[in-house]
Amino acid sequence: MSDAHAAEVPPAPAPGPTAVLVIAKEPVPGRVKTRLTPPYTPHEAAQLAEAALRDTLQAVTTMPARRRVVVLDGRPGSWLPAGFEIRPQCAGGLDERLAAAFADSPGPTLLIGMDTPQVTAQLLAPALQPDAWQHCDAWFGPADDGGFWALGLADPDPRLLRGVPMSTPRTGAAQRARLTDAGLRVRDLPPLRDVDTAADAEHVAAAAPGGRFAATLARLTAVAER
Repeated sequence: MSDAHAAEVPPAPAPGPTAVLVIAKEPVPGRVKTRLTPPYTPHEAAQLAEAALRDTLQAVTTMPARRRVVVLDGRPGSWLPAGFEIRPQCAGGLDERLAAAFADSPGPTLLIGMDTPQVTAQLLAPALQPDAWQHCDAWFGPADDGGFWALGLADPDPRLLRGVPMSTPRTGAAQRARLTDAGLRVRDLPPLRDVDTAADAEHVAAAAPGGRFAATLARLTAVAER
């Protein structure tokens, strides 16, 4: 390896007090991003899902985490970078799967999904700093569609998620209310937009034009316009 190439590799971030979990689904055509079809084919939707997952995991590699875990529905593939543990998702609804992910992660834990490839270490920095849990029990990242894209718990308790109605316009409000009703001190992260529809994909790609997701969307759009 040349000195010039070595200089391009950023140093690994120092470990932090918080574990970072990414709940994800193997990007298999017909099983991911089905709301992108149409206008995209199932294969194209899977390409966009994989690009979003790659961008998300790349961002997590730059974060000062105690552990980095992919909580996965499916099998790992070439999209998985080094430094991540793999844990299978349990059966059940999304609330049960999220609850189980937290139950298996003792200590301060931050969970994000694979649908916000515009996420950066800077966006999550407040929840990952050494003092992130001083006078704070939970971090909450609302999504533009009424859900949430990030949830951090100082003391992961699966009861804080079980029974919360998922995939509704009120999911985020219900989850945040669950936290505050339990007496937790909650701090908020900036809102982000999930990639669910083609319009979402265009918005997110514009917000993160240098990512793999934006490049994949641009390539698929160029092919469609020929």
